[in-house]
Amino acid sequence: MRVVSGIQPTGKPHLGNYLGAIRNYVALQDDAHAKGGECLIFIADLHALSMPHDPAELRASTLELVATLVACGLDPDKAILFNQAQVPLHPELQWLLNGTARMGWLNRMTQWKDKAGKNREGQSVALFTYPVLQAADVLLYQATHVPVGEDQKQHLELARDIAQKFNNDFAPKNPDGSDAPIFTLPDPIIPKEAARIMSLRDGSAKMSKSDPSDMSRINLSDDADTMAQKIKKAKTDPEPLPSEEAGLADRAEAKNLVGIYAALAGQSQAEVLAQYGGQGFGSFKPALADLLVAKLGPIRDQFVALKDDHEALDAILARGAAKARERGAPTLAAVYSALGLVRH
Repeated sequence: MRVVSGIQPTGKPHLGNYLGAIRNYVALQDDAHAKGGECLIFIADLHALSMPHDPAELRASTLELVATLVACGLDPDKAILFNQAQVPLHPELQWLLNGTARMGWLNRMTQWKDKAGKNREGQSVALFTYPVLQAADVLLYQATHVPVGEDQKQHLELARDIAQKFNNDFAPKNPDGSDAPIFTLPDPIIPKEAARIMSLRDGSAKMSKSDPSDMSRINLSDDADTMAQKIKKAKTDPEPLPSEEAGLADRAEAKNLVGIYAALAGQSQAEVLAQYGGQGFGSFKPALADLLVAKLGPIRDQFVALKDDHEALDAILARGAAKARERGAPTLAAVYSALGLVRH
């Protein structure tokens, strides 16, 4: 079992990132370690180049994300934690896979359409081809499993398509005449309880790093007072909480706050409503704020202790990158050989 996943270092990590992805990384790390497998988590700083960025902010965000991941429970002794830029095998393999990927495949990518909008001609080539880099990210390490949310399923399918076509076109033969595939086709891991956390200002929009309003999200770096204040001011409606989930159907903001409480408490939404049904937000919000502070407070404290120790954070990335280069080198060598390229 080899699990591979990446997270972009843009913006401040928030509650949605923690409940939707980072918490799952910690669980996957522990599961893979217990089974004798490996978990590789990388900071996708090369992917950040697909959109306009500030170099100083990218550097700072990369180190801040390392501190966040470690504070959330990612253990560099159990998982391989690194950033792409220190492992040039990623873009090297991407270039080799560009000969296999097809324009039509990339044109169909939903995220390309969404991010490019109407000004496709004005977008960077990197934005168009970054799904090929995503494929290289996981195929380089012969990943057996990749955690994906709904919005990333298509990208993993593309990685599998590229791997399958490359194997079909270039895989060498075993002595018995059968194919010897170069790449493993990774399977998706879809979290059983993939928490979808929405904006505190708009229950129909995902909690996002890019939202101009800081009040729309709980940052993992927020102190206790800030968290409580943001929950207090979160958008709601005047009705009390229902006693059953069906009563949340047309109440996006109420559903979001109940969902956050459930995810933090390890309960179902039905269990939360059984406890708080009939109560108004004047009672529920303080309870949610207390739970939030109890769960995120220790993470925030460790983050603050780590974030300015750049020497320690750089050392974590350097050790992880060395391990990643070692894991990826055999695959890259096999690809060069399969393509008939001489490399010494």
